Amino acid sequence: MLTDRFFAVPLDHQRPDGEQIEVFAREVVAADKADADLPWLLFLQGGPGFGAQRPEGRESWLNRALDDYRVLLLDQRGTGRSSPANRRTLAGLGSGTSARAQADYLTHFRADSIVLDAELIRRELTDEPWGVLGQSFGGMCTVTYLSFAPHGIREAFITGGLPGLDVTADDVYRQTYRTVAAKNAAHYERYPDDAVRARQIADHLAEHDVRLPDGTPLTVEAFQSVGAMLGMSRGSHALHYLLENPFADGELADAFRYAMMGKLSFAAGPLYALLHEASYAQGTATRWSAQRIRAEFAEFDPGADPLYFTGEMIYPWMIDADPVLRPLREAADILAERDDWPPLYDPARLAANEVPVAAAVYYNDMYVNREFSMQTARAIRGLQTWVTSEYEHDGLRVSDGAVLDRLIGMVRGNI
Repeated sequence: MLTDRFFAVPLDHQRPDGEQIEVFAREVVAADKADADLPWLLFLQGGPGFGAQRPEGRESWLNRALDDYRVLLLDQRGTGRSSPANRRTLAGLGSGTSARAQADYLTHFRADSIVLDAELIRRELTDEPWGVLGQSFGGMCTVTYLSFAPHGIREAFITGGLPGLDVTADDVYRQTYRTVAAKNAAHYERYPDDAVRARQIADHLAEHDVRLPDGTPLTVEAFQSVGAMLGMSRGSHALHYLLENPFADGELADAFRYAMMGKLSFAAGPLYALLHEASYAQGTATRWSAQRIRAEFAEFDPGADPLYFTGEMIYPWMIDADPVLRPLREAADILAERDDWPPLYDPARLAANEVPVAAAVYYNDMYVNREFSMQTARAIRGLQTWVTSEYEHDGLRVSDGAVLDRLIGMVRGNI
């Protein structure tokens, strides 16, 4: 059974009587347990900037969760059916289209605000602490939750989302570029002909002004960015099929260009691009970290052979190229230069943690560095880790509930 719920929360939790926004969440409960007194499980989606999954049945991890819980799928502020934050809604802020007002508004859409939303929502739904399941960015939010409102959590499960507590965006990208390079090498070992095709496509793009169906330029750097899929369980195969038949009569085929448009657009999640680097920031400016650190890795040069694809990185040209982001370029630059971001984690509180926590750490995770995750695991009192190479970053989704089942067993002392 599905129930839609809406909650009013402050835009700025430091000003609870100020501007309010709306947050949407979907309650999911097994039909035969609708009247049962089940504990709540809050699901915090990966991202940042994407709404929670839209269930079509008891698929994936949800099937296991519904055995024991009443699940709340939260559309984190600014996403899905929650008050949207995008080029249209931000256009009216301040005087005309004030970039400073837009940037100031967007500072309220990180993990710290999401967690405080969750606490207000919890208190509306129940007097008891609830379980929290955080996937990827949702895991980062869960560690923020454990830092600033642990009294609201009964038990916590983290999948592919243990963040470094004190690492900078520069630290993150220096590690992830190395991991992405290894993923590229593994892909070309699996599909050696793809190296030839990728270089052919890149050479064509370097020599021609190629446009996607929406008019967006398709550059070599844009083509390289589809490597973000390499961190998923089937990502290497999906990339191979994308490269399988890219040309028609000496030009890039319509099917290829339409496929690329779908992969490059941020229409479904503009906050992902605008706040991706800010989600790592604590007291320092990111200054387009992924772009700066990329210069340290020559293998990602657009002219390199073999051509290496990039990963989960956001570059300034992405803002310029995408029609849904272009009006917010100045605001994005202001966010990149902000150097007074508040802390997202409390190491002292985490060291004294009393909430049962289990975390799946994927050994070959392309997006979340294993070494940083393990440092954090050791810093959170009582946290149990399951380090596995059986799954990639999307293990929660593709494991048919096995990942969540194991974490539940760990928290309950059955494993």
